[in-house]
Amino acid sequence: MLLQGRQGLVLGVANRRSIAWAIAQAAAREGARLAFTFQGEAVEKKVRELAGTLRRSVVLPCDVTDDGQVALLFEKLGREFGRLDFLVHCIAFANRRDLENDFVLTSREGFRLAQDISAYSLVGLVRAALPLFPESGASVLTLTYIGSQRAIPRYNIMGVAKASLEAVIRYLANDLGSRNIRVNGISAGPVNTLAARGIPGFTDILHHYRQKSPLRRNIEAAEVGDAGVFLLSTYSRGITGEILYVDAGYHIAGPGPPQNQRRRPVPTVLPRKARPRALSSRHLITG
Repeated sequence: MLLQGRQGLVLGVANRRSIAWAIAQAAAREGARLAFTFQGEAVEKKVRELAGTLRRSVVLPCDVTDDGQVALLFEKLGREFGRLDFLVHCIAFANRRDLENDFVLTSREGFRLAQDISAYSLVGLVRAALPLFPESGASVLTLTYIGSQRAIPRYNIMGVAKASLEAVIRYLANDLGSRNIRVNGISAGPVNTLAARGIPGFTDILHHYRQKSPLRRNIEAAEVGDAGVFLLSTYSRGITGEILYVDAGYHIAGPGPPQNQRRRPVPTVLPRKARPRALSSRHLITG
């Protein structure tokens, strides 16, 4: 198993549809022991129910905007685990009105809040985790989205926060590489999660991805989970500062033809004029 004997912290599980939970399930399947965090009583109940399905899991409170709670989290983890081999950061937040309104109307406080929770929290968590990372190295993984690179309607301030998060990935990777601590991100396609449903027009986004992605389908959370295990394991030991796209290929697709324009069938035999002439030996280059 890829993560046998490893111990990790997963932040951001909200329910069984969460991408964070898909990564946790995949990590546990590969032998990892996990700790989870929650904020608030409503989320605590769901996280404890899910964590209870995994062997020897730990559940602890943490508000990532509170440095004292972050410090206490890792103090407790140190007593429980002794060391931490990986950290999975799946936390993001923006005020709904800052997603629904035009981006130019983003409030100062809304901008600060989205950056604090969605991007800076990774810096604070990794800094607090450093004493628990073993000398042999560790892996840090976070989630981003293509809205960091493109202007996605109604993604707004979250797109700016994800762009900041991707810069954080690169700078942390550069800082911590000498300690063999790798920092990477997964840019996932849209998945029907609690967080995603907060984005106005999310159903339309799912439909758009199905039409435009080379695989002509939406992704599943389990696919992100499996990719996460790869980035947490030694199979990716030469990879850091990277964004891995798990989006059915959407990020490589250009604008396609109108939907009512039928594709021409690919010919199985080239027209006579297009057939290449046979090459004689004098046309060949040998070396």
